[in-house]
Amino acid sequence: MSDTVAAVDWEEHEDEAQSAIAGAATPAELEEARVRYLGRKSELAQALRAVRDRETGMTLNSLRDRLETAVETRRNELERAELDRALTQEVVDVTLPGDELPLGHLHPITQTRRQIEDAFLGLGYEIRDDREVETAEYNFDKLAFDPWHPARSHRATFFFDEGRLLRTETSPSQIHALEEGEPPIYMVSIGRCYRRDAIDATHYPIFHQFEGLAVDRRITLADLKGTLLHVMRAIFGPERRVRFRTHYFPFTEPSIEPDVSCFLCEGRGCPVCKHSGWLEMGGSGMVDPTLYEFVGLDTEEWSGFAFGCGIERVAQLHYDFPDIRALWEGDLRVLTQF
Repeated sequence: MSDTVAAVDWEEHEDEAQSAIAGAATPAELEEARVRYLGRKSELAQALRAVRDRETGMTLNSLRDRLETAVETRRNELERAELDRALTQEVVDVTLPGDELPLGHLHPITQTRRQIEDAFLGLGYEIRDDREVETAEYNFDKLAFDPWHPARSHRATFFFDEGRLLRTETSPSQIHALEEGEPPIYMVSIGRCYRRDAIDATHYPIFHQFEGLAVDRRITLADLKGTLLHVMRAIFGPERRVRFRTHYFPFTEPSIEPDVSCFLCEGRGCPVCKHSGWLEMGGSGMVDPTLYEFVGLDTEEWSGFAFGCGIERVAQLHYDFPDIRALWEGDLRVLTQF
C-alpha cells in the first residue's frame, strides 16, 4: 500500500462524501459533489491508481461503488422532486393557442402544371396522363420519325429493349387519343419524359412536358398561334414577348417553334438564353396527314395542330429560375420561396 493511500481515513472520507451527496439540493450541487469525490482528480481516484495490493484495491473499489450508488439514488430523488413540483405548481392554460406547425406546399413544377391545366381547361381541352414506358411504335413509328432520325439512337433515348423505351415526349398520347375516339378532339397530355441530355442550366435527363392536339374541321395555323398566344399570356402575363419561328418536326407540316423573351436579361442576351434574348419553349405545327392515315381518318375532312412545351422551361420563366437544376435538387431553401 502506498503512503498516499495509507494517509487517508477512508471511513471518514466516505462519511463526508455521503453527507455531501445527501445534502445536494439541486442537480448542479450533486454534480459538484460527484466531481469532488469521484472525479478523475479526486482523492479516491488517485488512490486507486496508486494501489499495489489486492485487499486495498477491493476496499477502495467497494467504496467507489457505494458512492456511485449514492449519487444515482440522489439524482433520482431530485428528478422525482422536480416532477412533483411541476405537477403541483405549474398550470397549463388549455385555452392558449397551440404552436403553429410548418406546412408543406406544392413544388414549383406542380404549381406550373396546374396553371397550364387551368389555361387549357378554360379552352375546353381534355387533360390526359398517359404511360411513361412506351413502345417504339407509338414513340417513333406512328409519329412519322424516319428510320435514321437521331432520337432513335441509344445515345439519345433510354431503351429497355428494341421495342420498349422511356418516352422521349408526350406526343404518343396524340396517337392514343386518335385511336380511342372520333374527332373532334381537343386534348393535352402532361407528364414526365426522358432523354439522354447533358445536364446544364436549361436541360435535364428527366423533364415534364405538356403536349396538345386539336383535330376538327377547318382548323388552320392561325388557330394554333392563337391558342399558344393565349396560353403563354395566361402563364407569363402580357409583358412577355412571344415569337414564332419556322422549324422541322417529323409529325407536323408546316412546323413552328414558339419562343418567349428571356426573363433574366429582358432580351439583351445572357448565358441562360445563350445570348439570343429568347428561350425556346418547344415545338408545334399542323398535324402531318400521314398521322391521320395511321388511324384511318379522312385527311380531306379533318385537320388539326399539335404542340409540345417543357414545363421546367415554363417554371424557369414564370418563377425567374436561372438554373433548371435547382428544381431537381430538393433544396428547401430554394423551393420554399415559391
